[in-house]
Amino acid sequence: MRHTNRANDALRKIELVPGYNPYAEGSCLVKYGNTHVICTASVEEKVPAWLKGQNKGWVTAEYAMLPRSAQVRVQRECKKPSGRTQEIQRLIGRSLRSVVDLEKMKDISICIDCDVILADGGTRVASITGGFVALYQAMEKLVALKKLKANPIREFVAAVSCDIYDGEAVLDVDYEEDSNSQVDMNFVMTESGKLVEIQGTAEGAPFDEEQFNKMLALGKKGIRELIAKQKKALGVAHD
Repeated sequence: MRHTNRANDALRKIELVPGYNPYAEGSCLVKYGNTHVICTASVEEKVPAWLKGQNKGWVTAEYAMLPRSAQVRVQRECKKPSGRTQEIQRLIGRSLRSVVDLEKMKDISICIDCDVILADGGTRVASITGGFVALYQAMEKLVALKKLKANPIREFVAAVSCDIYDGEAVLDVDYEEDSNSQVDMNFVMTESGKLVEIQGTAEGAPFDEEQFNKMLALGKKGIRELIAKQKKALGVAHD
């Protein structure tokens, strides 16, 4: 039994608030239960030096946690991001680029800033789901300003965690569950059901294929529900 009495296949209360930051080209306050992340999309009409002359655009991400977003104070990363932070930033960037046709956004870069204001497990997956909402808004704004001919996003993408907790596969874990789980897994998936990334670690004993398949099934269910919520927040028709 989960400590919140939530069903094993149930998401936490999910909330996506688009347009949260009036200054950014796109933004979203995303809430996975008590994990809250502000995601903003900032547009620049230039690309990194290594991309110049390739007729492509770029999508990247930065991630940070406020000092008291967690149970104990998180040290500010004033000089250089920690290894964990860099890994999460790369994950968010890869996940969002996977659904964007970069050749259709020539010489335009979009940076998605994900700032965790409250952490209760799943900050990286929440950042991907909310970051996509911010990215979609920024693309639509560029189309409206005639800086892009069409929205280069091919399909929606979202992310969710699945763990083995008390011997059972559970969806969308909070900090209490995550810190006591036997297996920790994150799934990033597209609307069409394609996998972008799987991050999985056995915290104790190794896990078997049956356990993995149970987590994968939960992940697919959660992603479908999250993408439906993304579409509702953005006012996009959902099949």
